[in-house]
Amino acid sequence: TVTIEDSLSHIHGSTGRHKPASPDLRSELAIVAGIAKHTLASNPAVKWDDWVGDYSLVRALIEKTYPDQFRDFNGRLDVPGGFYRGNAARDRVWETDSGKAEFTVPDHLSATGFDEAPGRFRLITLRSNDQFNTTIYGMSDRLRGIEGERDVILMSPHDIKAAGLSADQRVDLVGDVEDGRERMVLNLKVTPFDLPTGCLAGYYPELNPLVALSHHDRQSGTPAYKSVPVRVKPSDA
Repeated sequence: TVTIEDSLSHIHGSTGRHKPASPDLRSELAIVAGIAKHTLASNPAVKWDDWVGDYSLVRALIEKTYPDQFRDFNGRLDVPGGFYRGNAARDRVWETDSGKAEFTVPDHLSATGFDEAPGRFRLITLRSNDQFNTTIYGMSDRLRGIEGERDVILMSPHDIKAAGLSADQRVDLVGDVEDGRERMVLNLKVTPFDLPTGCLAGYYPELNPLVALSHHDRQSGTPAYKSVPVRVKPSDA
């Protein structure tokens, strides 16, 4: 059983109803834990294999870490509608010096960490309506009228024309961060879409290879998935 937090801060259990598509198909936790095992130094207190085999152990540790929000985590999975985790902003509880909500102001006009340049686009990565985080349930994106495919790059008609491209043409995206590393995602279909000039959009996680590890918010550390500097070139294929 996995646990899901919905948009209203309610948490409930979820169990798959279908057989896995392949015996080799691994869960997200198995993938992340596998990467960690091969990357981090061994630590007897960090039981990667146990956690992959029993998600309730992970929930128990979450409860231990945040007892005020996750009291009796495993015991409340089947509460109808999910149990309410709590949401300080909804309850108008502001943990600030003033006790009120406070605005933050960027220290310069471009908060994305890079400037405009000829041929440089800002890539927005996004999810389809048939997707939850990195889990893709189907190939239909009714929000944007895209059916049966995800290897697309959305561009404004103005940018398509200005770049000398055409609808349905295949292109490659090249990361435009000058750090000595080559980042590319190949063979994407140009798809006209209503976007601001200079902006592109495409699906996460397929376009993750274009995001430099250094390109993140300075305060939260969140990767800048909504503003990635890239260039577009016609595919060789």
